[in-house]
Amino acid sequence: MPNPIIKSFWDKPTGSWQYVFHDPETMKGAIVDPVLGYDPLAGAVDTIRANEILDYITEAGIEIVWILDTHPHADHFSAASYLKGKLGAPTAIGEHVVKVQALWKDIYNLGDEFRTDGSQWDRLFKDGERFNVGHMPVTVFFSPGHTMASITYVVGNAAFVHDTLMMPDSGSSRADFPGGNSRELYRSVRRILELPFDTRLFVGHDYAPEGRAPSCEATVREHLASNKHFKGLPTEEHFVRVRDARDATLPLPKLMLAALQVNIRGGRLPEPEGNGRSYLKIPVGYFESRQESA
Repeated sequence: MPNPIIKSFWDKPTGSWQYVFHDPETMKGAIVDPVLGYDPLAGAVDTIRANEILDYITEAGIEIVWILDTHPHADHFSAASYLKGKLGAPTAIGEHVVKVQALWKDIYNLGDEFRTDGSQWDRLFKDGERFNVGHMPVTVFFSPGHTMASITYVVGNAAFVHDTLMMPDSGSSRADFPGGNSRELYRSVRRILELPFDTRLFVGHDYAPEGRAPSCEATVREHLASNKHFKGLPTEEHFVRVRDARDATLPLPKLMLAALQVNIRGGRLPEPEGNGRSYLKIPVGYFESRQESA
């Protein structure tokens, strides 16, 4: 089985990593977690990062056969719908996205016209399900904790682990969003770290701590040796204490309340109103402020 050729794209404003991987034999490929730009001060959307992906696949001669989300993101808009319109490739996410949709439908007080059946994607993957990109089989791991719907895609010697793990010097991702759970996150990471030692783990975010260059890849072996939260494989109780204490100090992502209502729609803005414009809702008072007092 061939190993995938992987191209990474970093979105500096959100610290997000996007990926294109392809089968070198057939030149068929997939896009993972593409970003749609959003300026919250202007309410303006842009396709700069998504167009960089389009330019790359055109120049490389890749035929995209899947556009894959790992979960509904809280810190950027998904460009899955935009890229489907350009490429015609089907979109997919994990089957538990319906739980996230139901949760946030209530938070946003969306009407009956908003469907919570995952029909905004072409396919909902189950845990353990396999599909092909060219000659390469891709296996889906259900890996909740960061969200209720998070999944990991494992292909050849690579795994796209979304927001379970960060780079080793940053540890793991937070588990305090609605529906998140630090115990489930621990179990998901342990499952990922049972992959072969040389498996390359590609993360969803990197905030480049202490001024180092942004990075997106480390092997299972490297995480076991030096990951801030998983070196030495701590007990579940120890990890939960550390993770929950850290999460209690973190502000909510600045784009979360805008991003989730787009991403539970598969990367689509709410339907335009009578004047032709889309509007985003803010659930005032649902979340407690995490800003430091003056």
